[in-house]
Amino acid sequence: MRKDIKHIILAIITLNVALSFSQERKSDTINTGIIDVVKPYTPTISDAFKVKEIPSLNDETTQTKKSIKYNIFSFPVASTFTPAKGKAALVEKREPVKLFDNYATLGVGTYTTILGEVYLNHAISRSESVGGYVSHHSSAGGIDGMQFDDSFSNSKININYSSRLRDLSWNIEGGFQQQMYNWYGVPESQVSVAQTNNIDVNHSFFDANFGGDISFKDTYINSGSFFFRRFGDNQGSGENRFIVKAKVDVPINDIEISTDFKFDYLGGTFDRSYFLNQELNYSNFQIGVSPTYELKQDDLTVNLGVSAYFLNDKQSGDSKFYIYPNITATYRLVNDVLIAYGGIQGDLIQNSYYDFANENPFVSPTLFISPTDQLYNAFVGLKGKLSSNMSYNISGSYLADRNKALFKTNIIRNLAPQNNYDYGNSFGIVFDDIETFGVAGEINVDVNRNFKLGLKAEYFTYNTDDEAEAWNLPDVKGSLFLDYQINEQWFAGANLFYIGERKDQLELEGTLLPIDLITNVTLDSFFDANAHLGYHINNQLSIFAKANNIANNAYQKWQNFPVQSIQFLAGATYKFDF
Repeated sequence: MRKDIKHIILAIITLNVALSFSQERKSDTINTGIIDVVKPYTPTISDAFKVKEIPSLNDETTQTKKSIKYNIFSFPVASTFTPAKGKAALVEKREPVKLFDNYATLGVGTYTTILGEVYLNHAISRSESVGGYVSHHSSAGGIDGMQFDDSFSNSKININYSSRLRDLSWNIEGGFQQQMYNWYGVPESQVSVAQTNNIDVNHSFFDANFGGDISFKDTYINSGSFFFRRFGDNQGSGENRFIVKAKVDVPINDIEISTDFKFDYLGGTFDRSYFLNQELNYSNFQIGVSPTYELKQDDLTVNLGVSAYFLNDKQSGDSKFYIYPNITATYRLVNDVLIAYGGIQGDLIQNSYYDFANENPFVSPTLFISPTDQLYNAFVGLKGKLSSNMSYNISGSYLADRNKALFKTNIIRNLAPQNNYDYGNSFGIVFDDIETFGVAGEINVDVNRNFKLGLKAEYFTYNTDDEAEAWNLPDVKGSLFLDYQINEQWFAGANLFYIGERKDQLELEGTLLPIDLITNVTLDSFFDANAHLGYHINNQLSIFAKANNIANNAYQKWQNFPVQSIQFLAGATYKFDF
């Protein structure tokens, strides 16, 4: 405490001395005088001084910075490590699959089924090759409940030659086909009469064809083709068809119009009509031209065109012109994910005995043949990819057909049957104006490189003009397929399809109250499942087994014509080179 008092007293004394000294200085006076200003003061830069970045200090406590030296003492360490040179990573590669130019298949199964096929191809030189194939599929029949022969066979042979040059390539081929089916679908009410008359239900078809095509590079003429077919049966029927086509780019004012030209001749004869023992002839030719201009802008692609036809019916002597729209468009809304498309098209469809017999082999050789005038086929849809391995397609359509061909069961000539197909066991053709509305959806999935799956469904409604129903046209169609490569040796697959209900008639020939002799028939929908399994013994030899109609349902695709129930077939395929 005493030390603090001493410090306080010392501070007071020091302050008094300082004040006294200050007062004495204030009492000093400044000598007066006269100051003459010659020039006003003008400051210059040199009058200013710059503050040093590092001011000099005269502080006694300031010390100079000592310099420090660093030394690194290194000790050598012995090492045996040697870095390896960099190498690219190895990717495991599959052994390339050897491809063969030829193969042969043979299989046998239930219902005494035989399946055989041979495909041959030989390269004559780097630009020439010759090939051909032979196929046969037959069954001895044996459907439960059938009283008549229900066997069938289908045999084909084809030979072709092709040449590929620098500026063009061309191909020429010829073939022969023989088919045999039977009118075994006799209604139960007519079986005894048909057996009494000892009918021969065999109906055989044959056709010989010859054709070729040619394509050019860097010319206005892109391609051309011709085709001739002679088709007939064992009932005295015969048909000739000759088709010539060409595709040409027509330049107009610095733009090119892609144009298709077509000439189509059809002529044939039947020994008789269904009711009259009188020869039935048909003959016509068409000349068509279809110019199309493609317009592209960003994500929009539009094809603008028309199709014009001249039809000459040689049998009736009538000639007529037809003009149809041919407009299609696609627009990428979201890259490949969402693509909108649509269009409106029309066509003059050439119907033929060959086409009818291949669609329904139980037709009678008494058909009226004429073309179908498809006024328009308007459609819209969306398609795209939901992912890298899944695609879809959804569409709607509206068709207007004049003179559309429909299959319908022939009238049962129970009063005076004259032919083997008069017992309700054959089909004829009726024509009508029909409008068809349809919607469809399709999904395809590539689960991986070894597994593929597809699903498609379609729904239709029909509006007829003269006929009571759109005979034998289904209201629903569906299909599913899958293909699975289990491993390098095993493979499997399946396909399923569904056909909805169809309408047909059962009509008896009569003279009194004919309306009472007509019965409308609804054919049940059916589901058919098929599967196969195979094993690759080596690169050349494989064995397989198939099962068809697994549901074991003897459904009727056509009225009174049930199909074979569940069927099994086994065989082998051999690949080879010459």
